[in-house]
Amino acid sequence: MLAPGGDVDSIKAAIAAGADAVYCGLDKFNARNRAVNISFENLQGIIRLAHQNNCRIFLTLNIIVIENEIHAFIGLLNKLINTGIDGVIVQDLGMFYVLASYFKGLQIHASTQLTTHNEGQIRFLSKLTASRVNLSRELSLKEIKSLSVVAHQNKILTEVFVHGSNCLSFSGLCYMSSVHGGNSGNRGRCSQPCRDPYLMTLAGKDFPLNLKDNSAWSDLSELADAGVDSVKIEGRIKKAHYVYTVVNSWKKRLQGFHDNDESIHNNSDLYKVFNRDFSNAYLSGDIHKEMFIDNPRDHSAIHRAELYGGSTDENIERAKQELYDEKTDIINLVQKQIESLNCEKIPLTISISGECNAPLIITVITPYTSFVVRSAVNLVNNGAEAISYGMLLKRLKTINDTEYYIEHLDLGNLPPDLYIPFKELTSLKKQLLYLLNGSKEPVDPIEVPIIKRHTDEISKPTLSVLISSIKDLNLCKETTADIYFQLPNAMKSEYTDLIDLFTTHKSLIPWFPSVLIGEDYTSAVEFLLQLRPERIVTNNTGIAYEAWQQGIFWIAGPFLNLVNSFSLICLKENFNCAGAFLSNEMSKTQLQQIKKPAGFKLYYSIYHPLVVMTSRQCLFHQVTGCEKDSINDTCIPQCEKSASITNLKKVTFCIDKSKGNYQCIYNETNYLNTAVVTDLPDFFSSYFIDLRDVNTATRLAKDKAQTIVLFENHINGRSNSAQQLHSNIYPTMQIQYTKGI
Repeated sequence: MLAPGGDVDSIKAAIAAGADAVYCGLDKFNARNRAVNISFENLQGIIRLAHQNNCRIFLTLNIIVIENEIHAFIGLLNKLINTGIDGVIVQDLGMFYVLASYFKGLQIHASTQLTTHNEGQIRFLSKLTASRVNLSRELSLKEIKSLSVVAHQNKILTEVFVHGSNCLSFSGLCYMSSVHGGNSGNRGRCSQPCRDPYLMTLAGKDFPLNLKDNSAWSDLSELADAGVDSVKIEGRIKKAHYVYTVVNSWKKRLQGFHDNDESIHNNSDLYKVFNRDFSNAYLSGDIHKEMFIDNPRDHSAIHRAELYGGSTDENIERAKQELYDEKTDIINLVQKQIESLNCEKIPLTISISGECNAPLIITVITPYTSFVVRSAVNLVNNGAEAISYGMLLKRLKTINDTEYYIEHLDLGNLPPDLYIPFKELTSLKKQLLYLLNGSKEPVDPIEVPIIKRHTDEISKPTLSVLISSIKDLNLCKETTADIYFQLPNAMKSEYTDLIDLFTTHKSLIPWFPSVLIGEDYTSAVEFLLQLRPERIVTNNTGIAYEAWQQGIFWIAGPFLNLVNSFSLICLKENFNCAGAFLSNEMSKTQLQQIKKPAGFKLYYSIYHPLVVMTSRQCLFHQVTGCEKDSINDTCIPQCEKSASITNLKKVTFCIDKSKGNYQCIYNETNYLNTAVVTDLPDFFSSYFIDLRDVNTATRLAKDKAQTIVLFENHINGRSNSAQQLHSNIYPTMQIQYTKGI
């Protein structure tokens, strides 16, 4: 069982409750910036405390890392390599590359932000040396079982969330908080606008995007049968009493399951702490309207009131008082449980002694032991820098990066004006670290080569266009732009028609979506094998893996969230990727810092409807109503609807469900960025525009063929072309390009 730890007390609470492992984040590079998190100073003591209690510590480094942060990220890895950390949880493909190439001593776990949901993605992550993968929360037990088989064949462990908050969007594919407020979920800053109140919908809902919490309490046997290696509890922004209660309940549940004692099946304690009621609908494969709850606040009092006969005011007040009293008792219990758990760093007293023409002697005293090390060369009375308090403290300061810290440094037994070579001091420091670290050799700082900017000559940039309707096939004849055709999520149901379409229109370039689950993924692979297109664009790493295996020219799509140079190198060197779209979440400054590999093409979308969320749920249950209670086999292939919702800040979002695709939420207005063409000349090989028929408020004054001409004029440097585009496409926005992530 893997438990959350958002601060030191929560980590202690998880350990006290019997967690087998805890995942926690530092104050940088993790996907829960709203948690208190811990400092590196805390980390060493936390690792020691956890290991003393047979608990492992995994560090979350699960955000996308922009170029100017890479130096600091590598610096952190150089510290972590000399700790006892049991693994790091990663989202960014560039950081996978850095870890796999240079920090082989660190175990890599694939974050849920990678939305892993098909076999190809498992193999992709295996190539990147992931040892564990957290699977998408939207998967059924049957789908999880299939992926666990493939994962185990590739020596990867599988992990599944079993308790806590549910995201409405596939993780890593939610940009709602990023577009409105600049708080990117892929940077750990999600402001949870999906939990906000909205103007009452036609279905009578005030919180139409709010899901109940996830609970697999009754699915433990099935999860074991599915081959799941680890169950994970969500909650790094929750307090210590919450963590203790949930972890303690699940520990008893797991122990009862292990002992074949089904009497330990009572989950009543889970209703004593924050919850939005519970659902296991994703796991059961029955995605239905009862997964929603029209209230994002704590459901505990309502649940208890209903046990008393109904949620009357009297029963709710009684429940609130009882829960308050019980919460107070829990807090006191947890405080008592954790007060004896010490994760403070261990103080050292270091005494220095010696005399001229004799070895330097360093005596180290800890609360538990003491030892002495001696220099291999003698002290002398001349040299580069005399031994002093400040000089020694500077040379030994890396000891403070361990679970120890130098409390006292005593030079009272060392005469003044003595010298020893710096090289010998470095050797002594290594001996100290070796002995302090349980006779484990310290790892010297690893130098990661600086990426140089290649000066490949870039020919005049081209234009590419995305369509998704056969009525737009005429554009193939009316323009010289590359035409991409979006493939659906429901590949299986449309397979034959798609083969016919691409066989007939050989110039079309397949555009693979981000999410391809189960038989739809299998059909997508069969499509690749049968059609063998000259090139593809894919937003799914499972398809990227298969394209690489088949020697098909492939381009990484914009929803792979690529924001640094190492991610491009990762894709090129490991999977022979030919080019990539850079993330539209980046600003001009962040974009221009990217250094592409030699012979690699960069792409950028300058016009598109802004998808802010992709969901496996049916959003119309809460917005306009739907005659079906659950999603069935016909919903994804056949349903075609649109609607809109508006929050109390008067921000409107468009919901669009096209045939063959999952439901998406779009920003009300489309993204249009004409400035990037002139801001970053000779940077991109191709610019991209999305002309699919998505029902947003943005309108085209000209038809699609004429609109393409306007964009071609702009990338070719025609005067007044930007003004013409903004006059003919309105309203639009480009706030991400200004603000960045």
